[in-house]
Amino acid sequence: MTTANATWLLGGDLPVRRLGYGAMRLCAQPGNFGPYPDWEGGKRLLRRAFELGINLIDTAHPYGPGWNEELIADALAPYPPGLIVTTKGGVEKTAPDKIFADGSRAGLRRFCEGSLRRLKLERIDLNQLHRPDPNVPFAESVGALAELRAEGKIRHVGLSNVTLAQVQEAQGIVPIATVQNRYNLLERADDPVLDYGARQQIAYLPWGPLAAKPFAPEAPLATASGRLAQIAHELGATTGQVALAWLLRRSPNILLIPGTTSIAHLEENVAAAGIQLSDAQFASLAEEPR
Repeated sequence: MTTANATWLLGGDLPVRRLGYGAMRLCAQPGNFGPYPDWEGGKRLLRRAFELGINLIDTAHPYGPGWNEELIADALAPYPPGLIVTTKGGVEKTAPDKIFADGSRAGLRRFCEGSLRRLKLERIDLNQLHRPDPNVPFAESVGALAELRAEGKIRHVGLSNVTLAQVQEAQGIVPIATVQNRYNLLERADDPVLDYGARQQIAYLPWGPLAAKPFAPEAPLATASGRLAQIAHELGATTGQVALAWLLRRSPNILLIPGTTSIAHLEENVAAAGIQLSDAQFASLAEEPR
């Protein structure tokens, strides 16, 4: 099976293609705060993503906040069979630069029920804890998601911005389907979590797959030179496509969710799933200085 048509069983029962779409950028700027100005354009992009075979769309409550989920529902609900929309709760945003964690039981229930309403769903297939709350015991936050799962409001539970120890602690409370941490060709400190997930059949959704920084206009791996650019030239691809292809080859549990506001860029990202790196190309990229 080539990467282009490879799938992963999310939570052991939901087949998803390994290249999905992260919807965060479909919000007002700066700070992904407010409704997306080109609402109809956003709907066209989301529908095009599904036409291209994407069946995993990632969002979160603070994207907007809430507006991103409403846009997805406006574009795609009632959802086509097989389309999975994942969301996250546990972070509140009151201004572009005012973001804080709320991992309390009451907060996570409020986030979940709000997401259900905005996404027009009866159950969220994957709900991830957006990040641990330093003021709430981690086990309490995970336990709140376990309760929502037991009530049928969540199908699978995931985690984001967590350590390996936290993943293992959470597994003692509820089955963990995904981890969403920062990871890319230049930033690989999370290798232990990624590799543990592969052994445990936990999907890994790397955020920042092209090493973009918040509010930065360019992603370093999309404009890179050196060996990455050389391999891109050899393959007739862009550096961003090669960086995504490297991630897909790095581990079978990686599910990519690159974001964009451009249909042309969306199509370019999807085409990255068809790029096959040779053993030598893969190894040389892994050895590049970070």
